[in-house]
Amino acid sequence: MASTAAMQYLNPDGASVRGKYAANFNISGSRGLMNVLKTNLGPMGTMKMLVGGAGQIKMTKDGSVLLGEMQIQHPTAALIARASTAMDEVTGDGTTSTVIMIGEALTAAEELLNDGIHPRTIAEGFDVAAAEALKFLDTRKVEVPKGTRQILDEVARTSLGTKIAPSLVPALASGLVDAVMCVQREDEEIDLHMIEIMHMRHKLGSETKYIPGIVMDHGGRHPEMPKYVENCYILTCNVSLEYEKAEVNAGFYYKSAEEKEKMANAERASVDKLCMKVVDLKNKMCPPGSDKNFVVVNQKGIDPLSLDILARNNILGLRRAKRRNMERIALCCGGEAVNSFEDMDEKVLGYAGLVYEHALGDEKYTFIEKPKNPKSCTILIKGPNDHTIAQIKEAVRDGLRSVRNAIEDTGEGGVVAGAGDFETACAVHLDKFADTEAVKEELTPCVKAFGQALMAIPRTLCESACEGGAAAALRHKLERTHRENYGKPGKFGLDLTAGKVVDPVAEGVWDNYRVKRQQLEATAVIATQLLLIDEVMKAGSKRGKGGD
Repeated sequence: MASTAAMQYLNPDGASVRGKYAANFNISGSRGLMNVLKTNLGPMGTMKMLVGGAGQIKMTKDGSVLLGEMQIQHPTAALIARASTAMDEVTGDGTTSTVIMIGEALTAAEELLNDGIHPRTIAEGFDVAAAEALKFLDTRKVEVPKGTRQILDEVARTSLGTKIAPSLVPALASGLVDAVMCVQREDEEIDLHMIEIMHMRHKLGSETKYIPGIVMDHGGRHPEMPKYVENCYILTCNVSLEYEKAEVNAGFYYKSAEEKEKMANAERASVDKLCMKVVDLKNKMCPPGSDKNFVVVNQKGIDPLSLDILARNNILGLRRAKRRNMERIALCCGGEAVNSFEDMDEKVLGYAGLVYEHALGDEKYTFIEKPKNPKSCTILIKGPNDHTIAQIKEAVRDGLRSVRNAIEDTGEGGVVAGAGDFETACAVHLDKFADTEAVKEELTPCVKAFGQALMAIPRTLCESACEGGAAAALRHKLERTHRENYGKPGKFGLDLTAGKVVDPVAEGVWDNYRVKRQQLEATAVIATQLLLIDEVMKAGSKRGKGGD
């Protein structure tokens, strides 16, 4: 930390840290954040408990959640946290690894600074090392064959395995791949918003499943409406089937009770007319004696009298549907959402083989299942308590993005062997690259230091699974294996359960190419920028008002 002599008071409320003390200030902040998060890394990582000011408790090992909810006071640590969570929003993974690599790179830079190497030289060496690491990354990537799901299943299992219990992983991983492939369209980016993530506080987390349909968190609002219907035509609409207040001041003016009754009936007739248009379309599509049924999903309201009309005609009516579900239902069941009942015909209708209501205490859920060609779907998360549901939901979010990344990176990247294989191989490669003529002599220790920063990932993985000397022995064995096989085909990673070196490809452990690329770029950029800071200033509050 900076000494008192290094502090220059700009005003009574502001201060600055200069020179080597500024570097130490940044390095200590990055190292502190790294030490907080590194125990969470990998399938053997531990969890953190977050306690709110009002006593709320949240347990998680997701780096993005931790960084988003922790109160970080150190400015350097806060900067690294914001940069890492921004990367998570793009790629869906790699937050904890990025924080660890940045912290380790700055720790390695501290030793170089103590040896008298200029920060600009270290920054240049890190840039050279990052550029070479990105080239090396391209040699380690594996393409995902189009239409193949084996690697996609393995990518999902790798992502989920670091966040939830192993018993939940196989079935949930398969469901995530099914969900992403369901919403995938030819020559278009995958829109994960078309996957509804619904949760029910019910039964066990192992019953979380993929549903090729839509689940809505509300049901019919009339006791006489059908609860279970098959072979359904689906009408999705955004039409008010209830009285609405005028947008301007308006009122009824009448001279007698008969005039009041007449005006009220006229207003009611306008709503009834809309309901009868729906009934007429239902009678046309579902003639008496057929096995067809009719369902109305309305984004706006349906008043009790309108609900009664629909119920008497055996129509299941759902009101106040969420806006996001209107597009999802149209993609799932076909048809299109309408804003008016004028000139409405069968072309606007979708189809579902089964629609039913499920009551859970006071809550109702409506399941729309068995569509013909769904392009939207649902991941239904179940759990006995809020903690289990939140943990699975975080894992599902990251798992969906990892599968999407693997599909979209095809042709540009693909996937990279995990379990510490790439980081160790890249560290060995940079160690040898630093001694070549392509690297200036003064940059050699800096390039090697960047390579050693990458080794923080396998070292942390080993420390999370083993104690003391066993962790060091396992890491040295992995590094030795890579050095002995440098330049040869083959990949070598860590089996933390058995405590040995294995082939991650054979074990089905994969990381996303884009995540690794972002990690390397973020580590180099943030570490070099922090090294080049020669003064950290804390501004004081303005004295008086208006800058006086």
